[in-house]
Amino acid sequence: MPTFSAPDGTRLAYLAIGDGNPVVCLPGGPTDSRYLGDLGGLSAHRRLIVLDLRGTGRSALPEDTSSYRCDRLVDDVEALREHLGLSRMDLLGHSAGTNIATQYAARYPKNVSKLVLIGPSTRAVGLAIAGETRRELAQLRKNEPWFPAAFAALVAITEGTGSDVEAIAPFFYGRWDAAARKHQAAGRPSNKEAVALFAAEGAFDPETTSAALATCEAPVLLLAGEVDLNSPPQSAAEFAALFPDATLVVQPGAGHYPWLDDADQFVATTEAFLG
Repeated sequence: MPTFSAPDGTRLAYLAIGDGNPVVCLPGGPTDSRYLGDLGGLSAHRRLIVLDLRGTGRSALPEDTSSYRCDRLVDDVEALREHLGLSRMDLLGHSAGTNIATQYAARYPKNVSKLVLIGPSTRAVGLAIAGETRRELAQLRKNEPWFPAAFAALVAITEGTGSDVEAIAPFFYGRWDAAARKHQAAGRPSNKEAVALFAAEGAFDPETTSAALATCEAPVLLLAGEVDLNSPPQSAAEFAALFPDATLVVQPGAGHYPWLDDADQFVATTEAFLG
């Protein structure tokens, strides 16, 4: 498995999957990037360069744990670009990884040819998602057999009286079937410190990032799942408005992992954008 050295000397690993022009892919979590798989078959069209963020997957633990902070991870992405010898790159992020991708585009706009944000998190640009928004979106699933218990847990979380994240897992998938349960169990972050420090104080500067994105010339695709409580379409639309050249696509029936819910639709949308 190929590796490279981060600016602070931490050894980082990545997977290269498929053929074609490269797309650098950043996972969420932070967790092992294996949960991305081959993004529903996107690797049949593009060569996916899937980074294991420091302290996750096959990448080494850093000596300085403050380097788990989101803005610090941008330096690792730039080191990967240099390692690959790319003057510019297509960059794809999922979930929390979109915060890294967004900050990278703000800091290194000339190094990004196209930007793809899947299930985009809005933390890097300071757009808050109201609990009411999540609860209203959840009502689309009210006929599902698991809904009553999951919705009760969601209400408690959004009102600040509960924290059972496992109980609301069904809301993150378009179908809460055996494949979704397996994927959810395998994708749990194992490095709790990396998760805890990802959004530590100083990780985000929304005003500066938003101002930089307003001048970003790279085309941007924001792909949101129709029923994704983590990244509601409404929030993705607000996020898209920050870019000069953004396309918002809402994938019907999809949750937070649209390549699992409808691989063909996901690949068609993403590949059409990447060209």
